[in-house]
Amino acid sequence: MTASPEDLFAFLDTHAIAHETHWHEAVFTVDEGADLKAAMPGVHTKNLFLKDKDGTFILISAEAHTQIRLNHLHRHIGTKRLSFGSPEALLDLLGVTPGSVTAFALINDPACKVRFIADAALFAADPVNFHPLINTGTTAISRADFKRFVAATGRPLEVVDFATLPE
Repeated sequence: MTASPEDLFAFLDTHAIAHETHWHEAVFTVDEGADLKAAMPGVHTKNLFLKDKDGTFILISAEAHTQIRLNHLHRHIGTKRLSFGSPEALLDLLGVTPGSVTAFALINDPACKVRFIADAALFAADPVNFHPLINTGTTAISRADFKRFVAATGRPLEVVDFATLPE
């Protein structure tokens, strides 16, 4: 399944998750979107699509400026060493392309093949902002609705406080 932004919005509406989307020029990195994000309330995110040495795929959504030390992360989340997942696997499993990685892509993984981990920092502010499956928009939902969204995708909400992980 590869959902469109319209499919995402319908999913959110079906689950009574309030959302607001701001459309903008394509943004590929956290730094590229700095001016845009300054004008939008809430916490902004970066999203990493990873694969461990055993072939487990992981999506991490973190506060945009959170430092994530990939060379040590596997010890804290119970996986083998991690590397970035391929663009082909990203498209196949989550239906998005590099630059558009987002927690909202979990709707494209109904079999829950991708493990999802959220940064504890995402729950310190309202709203939480993600790309709506493409990087020409930013969609805001409340942190409570973010929890409901993850549950609606059929997976547990696994939260890690990346700020407290030792180096």
